[in-house]
Amino acid sequence: MKNVILSAVAMAFVMVSCNQKNKQVETATSETTETTSQLYACSMHPEVTGKKGDKCSKCGMELTEPVKATTEKVVATTTEAVAETTTTAVAQTPFSVNEIISNYLTLKNALTKDDAKGAGVAGKTLYATFNAVNVNSIDAKLKKEYLDIVDDAKEHAEHIGANADKLEHQREHFVMLSKDINDLIKTFGTKQKLYQDFCPMANDGKGAIWISEVKDIKNPYQGSKMLTCGSMKKAL
Repeated sequence: MKNVILSAVAMAFVMVSCNQKNKQVETATSETTETTSQLYACSMHPEVTGKKGDKCSKCGMELTEPVKATTEKVVATTTEAVAETTTTAVAQTPFSVNEIISNYLTLKNALTKDDAKGAGVAGKTLYATFNAVNVNSIDAKLKKEYLDIVDDAKEHAEHIGANADKLEHQREHFVMLSKDINDLIKTFGTKQKLYQDFCPMANDGKGAIWISEVKDIKNPYQGSKMLTCGSMKKAL
């Protein structure tokens, strides 16, 4: 009788041990670990990465664009670690001069209405659009020219966005921004019907151009004071 009891106990112990081993195997089979390492890239040179706030080694700008890095570790049933894959993806919006122009026109229309707050919002949107452009999607022959133009345009868009309570200051930066947008259109073209207009009184009487989507003169430099002042120079 004692032998029967001992045999039963031994059998139970073996079964428990087997069950525990099976659970360990199942756990190893389904184990997946993901780690995220946060890096930041330069908006103008996305290939340059580092910690947030670091300076780009090519242009000196701060690294502000988040780079998401994901690492997955897959553990097989019979080995501890059999495969590890790392995927790094930088989300970038495909290059589109039309989107840039659309943001610019929204800004221009706000200035014609003396809407400094609206112009500020539009300036920030335009700045974000510049930062989202995937410069690697631009033809290599035009890439440097694009970067030269946009490097200046971003500065003016940023100033306009940061001064939502200073209408005249926004208009001063709009003078140079309009030249940059005109250069982008000249370089890359657009299917949209646009017009280059001119205000002789803007820029301290030196005159300044702006780009419009309508033939009628609506002057962003003068607003309600002299909305129809100016003339159309040419269709683009």
